[in-house]
Amino acid sequence: MTTHEPVTGDELLNAVGPAFGKLRRSSLLEVADPMSPKDLGRTLVLNVVMEAEQRDAGEVTVGAVAEHLGVDPSVASRMVSDSIKAGYLVRAASQEDGRRTVLHLSDEGRELMARFRRHQRSAFEYITADWPEQERLDFARLMLKYVASQEALRQR
Repeated sequence: MTTHEPVTGDELLNAVGPAFGKLRRSSLLEVADPMSPKDLGRTLVLNVVMEAEQRDAGEVTVGAVAEHLGVDPSVASRMVSDSIKAGYLVRAASQEDGRRTVLHLSDEGRELMARFRRHQRSAFEYITADWPEQERLDFARLMLKYVASQEALRQR
C-alpha cells in the first residue's frame, strides 16, 4: 500500500484531523520514564485542575471537569473518583459555598503531572530529533498558538 503525501492546501487541511487522532494515540510511546495507560488517562482530569489553579481560575468541580473535557457529568465523576482513589486528587469543601465540593491536586498528583510533562517533552524531543532546530521551535510555537485559539471554538 502506498502512502500519499498531502500536497495541496485542501489535502493538507483534510489531513489535520486524522493527524490529531494519531497524535493522541502516540502519547503511549515508550520513551524515557514511560507511564501506564491508566495514569496517562488520569492526566486528562489532573490537567484541568492544574491549569485552573495556575490561572487562578477559581474552584474546580466535577461539573467543570465534565464541561472542559466534553464528557457527560457521570463520566467525569467516575474519572475524578478514580483519580481520588489513586491519590492524585483530593476533595474539599468550597470556600465560596460550603455545600459544593471542589477538587485540588495532591502532592502525588503534582508529581504525576511533573512526570507527565517530562514524558511529553521526551516524546517531542525524540520525535523531532532529526528536525532542524528552527522547525522544532516553529512547530512548538504554532502548536501553542493553535491550542490557545481553541478556546474561541469552545466559546462560540
